[in-house]
Amino acid sequence: MNKTKNRTKDAKAAGSPSQLIDARIKDLNDWRGEALARVRALIKQADPDVVEAVKWRKPSNAMRGVPVWEHDGIICTGETYKAVVKLTFAKGAALEDPSGLFNASLDGNVRRAIDIHEGDRIDEKALKALIRAAVALNTSQAARRPGTRAGVAG
Repeated sequence: MNKTKNRTKDAKAAGSPSQLIDARIKDLNDWRGEALARVRALIKQADPDVVEAVKWRKPSNAMRGVPVWEHDGIICTGETYKAVVKLTFAKGAALEDPSGLFNASLDGNVRRAIDIHEGDRIDEKALKALIRAAVALNTSQAARRPGTRAGVAG
């Protein structure tokens, strides 16, 4: 069996992306797990068609990987650190942020992030609006790319 087939088999054995994210939240067992679970629920409410993935699984992150939410491209990732849950929006620099949620990675040309610290209150309405804006941006860009779901003529 080749390496690709082994990786696919290993990924299937580990569970679906949603199950891996469930396990990650459970493993955290503290405020970070609660914050990640809340953000995940808000993302799903904002975009019922969101696809969950887990990417960048490697020994340095104990093979846990990073939760990723996608719709015609990456919307955002949800990384957890000791003192912060970081939501990184793949194309955040192109999004309007009238509520000022972005508070990290502000100098980059493409990404923007929201650092959530213990005790922070999440502005649910503003976060959902940001998710919807990211989906709209991804969908509009996908419509211009040949061979993508949104770019296929029907």
